Amino acid sequence: MNLFKLPVLLMVCCLAGLWLPAPLAQAQSGSEIYHQLLKLKETKRVLYIAAHPDDENTRLIGYLSNAINAEVAYLSLTRGDGGQNLIGKELGIQLGMIRTQELLKARETDGGRQFFSRAIDFGYSKNPDETLNNWDREKLLSDVVWVIRNFQPDIIITRFNTTPGTTHGHHTTSAILAGEAFKKSGDPDVFPEQLQVVAPWTAKRIFWNAYNWGGQYEPKPDKKYYRFPVGAFNPLLGTTYSQIAADSRTMHKSQGFGSTASIGEGQDFIEFVAGDSFEDGPFDGIPNRWENLDRGKVIQNQIEGLLENFDFVHPENNLPELLDIKVNLNQVQENLPWVKEKQKLIDEITLDALGWKSLFLANKELSFPSDQIGGRLVVNQPYKTAVNLRSFEVLDTTHELNSTLSDNKPFELEMDLSIPETYPISQPYWLEKAPENNLYTVSEQAMIGKAFNEPSISGTLGFDINGHNFEIEIPLQYRYNDQVNGEIIQPFTIVPKASVSVDQDNVFLLNGQESIIGVTVTFEGDMVPGTIGIDGLNNEAYRIVGKLTDKANGKYYFKVALSNTNGVEKSNHTVFFESEDGLVFNQGRNRILYDHIPNLTYFPEASFNLIRMNMDMSQQTIGYIPGAGDDIPGVLRNLGYTVEMLENDNFGPSLFSKYPTIIVGIRAFNVNQRLANQTAALMEYVKDGGNLIVQYNTSSPLLSRDFGPYPLELSRDRIAVEDSPVKILLKEHPALNHPNKIENMDFEGWVQERGLYFPRDWDDNYQTPLLMQDPNESPTKGSLLLSRYGKGTFTYSGISWFRLLPAGVPGAIKLFVNLIEQSGEEGKGISALE
Repeated sequence: MNLFKLPVLLMVCCLAGLWLPAPLAQAQSGSEIYHQLLKLKETKRVLYIAAHPDDENTRLIGYLSNAINAEVAYLSLTRGDGGQNLIGKELGIQLGMIRTQELLKARETDGGRQFFSRAIDFGYSKNPDETLNNWDREKLLSDVVWVIRNFQPDIIITRFNTTPGTTHGHHTTSAILAGEAFKKSGDPDVFPEQLQVVAPWTAKRIFWNAYNWGGQYEPKPDKKYYRFPVGAFNPLLGTTYSQIAADSRTMHKSQGFGSTASIGEGQDFIEFVAGDSFEDGPFDGIPNRWENLDRGKVIQNQIEGLLENFDFVHPENNLPELLDIKVNLNQVQENLPWVKEKQKLIDEITLDALGWKSLFLANKELSFPSDQIGGRLVVNQPYKTAVNLRSFEVLDTTHELNSTLSDNKPFELEMDLSIPETYPISQPYWLEKAPENNLYTVSEQAMIGKAFNEPSISGTLGFDINGHNFEIEIPLQYRYNDQVNGEIIQPFTIVPKASVSVDQDNVFLLNGQESIIGVTVTFEGDMVPGTIGIDGLNNEAYRIVGKLTDKANGKYYFKVALSNTNGVEKSNHTVFFESEDGLVFNQGRNRILYDHIPNLTYFPEASFNLIRMNMDMSQQTIGYIPGAGDDIPGVLRNLGYTVEMLENDNFGPSLFSKYPTIIVGIRAFNVNQRLANQTAALMEYVKDGGNLIVQYNTSSPLLSRDFGPYPLELSRDRIAVEDSPVKILLKEHPALNHPNKIENMDFEGWVQERGLYFPRDWDDNYQTPLLMQDPNESPTKGSLLLSRYGKGTFTYSGISWFRLLPAGVPGAIKLFVNLIEQSGEEGKGISALE
């Protein structure tokens, strides 16, 4: 083998699956196949760069991909792990997984591709200096350079410009890094270790996707720019680029970005930043790659000839020309990424012209190493053309088929599949190792940039069409029929043979008392005897006080007593199960299930926070009105409160009075119409002596603006730096003294941010006991508003309780308990306000 060519070949093998989907199970129409031929002919490539899922301009991506027919990829620096979640309570890693899949659905809609860097979204940042204090600049720059060298774009477009202070610091950072990478990606002395796999690459020019939020972009006389007619109609696809964009953006459901397409013309501008100047358009001087390729002109002429004589009504009649193009493409010797993509694309177009459908199905969704499952291969094409099925290879087993496929008569093969004992579980690749310095740890260079893992198991189907050889990868999937939604296809997933779960994320040792946690060990196959241990705790700190064996469900249930051994205030510990034969399991199994994305499964360490606190609190029952979803009720239950959810039939003015305290979940006045309809009743509840705590809402859209007893106006103000200074203004205020004294040390160790969407203006009846300030920003008193109203108390707070309490931050927990205890049994908090 020629060792000089090996790196490029490895690159193609590693990244082909990253960019191109598996052959479609659903046949395409004649116009859609023609559209794919247009993309086969075109060789332009565009890389779009921003910071988060939902930052991308789907209108421009949709236009470039479907009007110009360019290959367009979006590089999002983060997976959106630090954002908020409108559709559920998942945050952090889980939210990042959801938003990753939403981005993939968006790209499936608008025709783009998707990349990520290793950056972890740590929440809102006000400037790029702060952002780059959290991210390893050099590593992140290497990721951007790596993607450029792999994708080899002709032009680069950034969503944001490099001017600090105009937008989120992550946004500005994405433009800064894109500009640096544009200059350095062609330099062989920059990140030379990458050149074992890729070659240096310099894009022709870089732009930013100029905007003027709230109005039309006005081109500056001293700037070069170009405008795209992004509101135009595509007759092949039967829709406008505005509609494609709206459908794509609507996939960002966790962020509440449902979109309605604008009607009529629209324009999008890109402003020239650096590189070669241009006169007529952004692709000036960019060569047609076919012209520099051996046999490229022949291939281009063949594609143009087929486009001119394409049979839309009977796409199968185009088969001879498609096979001729395939022959010439396969004879190209250059191991270039874009050529490998075109070779794969011509195969897909050929199969689409045949009305091809292929599925590889498992008899269950979840399996484990050493398991035996049933598999079924189903292949069909409706035309008379004979397809000679040769073989199907999966898990090192080759099934000789020796069958002919034609005339809409499907071929099916049942098989038994043995999952090897050492087969890897389906852990998302960026979660396999612990992150460092707000970057995911990805040790294998070829994995950096990938949107998601390859399928857990795939089979290779070999067949011939008119003597032409095809080999396609078909992922193993699980298909079933839902009574409402019909056919559902989910990824096939490998899980551990045994998983460990703890029933509490935060275990509180209050006032030196012992606490009990439950640990469940679940087996996928045969149960094996063993016991559990806890890393970081000695034998005096925990003891097993109960064990139940549930053979019918393959589970052990352990009860473990934890005692206070005067350790640090907060520590994290991993629980493991060790079998008698020495096998150790310490991973849980978490699933994320939403209709708009595939089922997601990941395997975090089975761990918990052990929090040692001296704190007074009552045993009251709290009513909790849910909003957009958070984990606060679970934390309050772990503390010892009884929490009842106020929803469905358990909601209404007649029920409010039974609760000393009612807490309103995050963004509830943005999403909970039933709550908005009852704001007057809630104010009566406060007036009659209740204690109401309302957590943050966004200023738009609001279902009701009357969610306090006195006026207050929300803003987008926030304190983004989690260790920024906090000053206690009202040291004698009961909420800072009863039943627990709040001191400056209680604002240490906070996570991600102090808070968000603070009120900016409020009535004089509100008291503001705290002053917060980000670096180089004006201070704000809007984090915590407290008021007496009638006999009761009202709290509005933009402090990020939804992050702080589940993260087990002791000082934040203590302050939130004090807000609850304003309605203490004897009304101490209320009387102190008088």
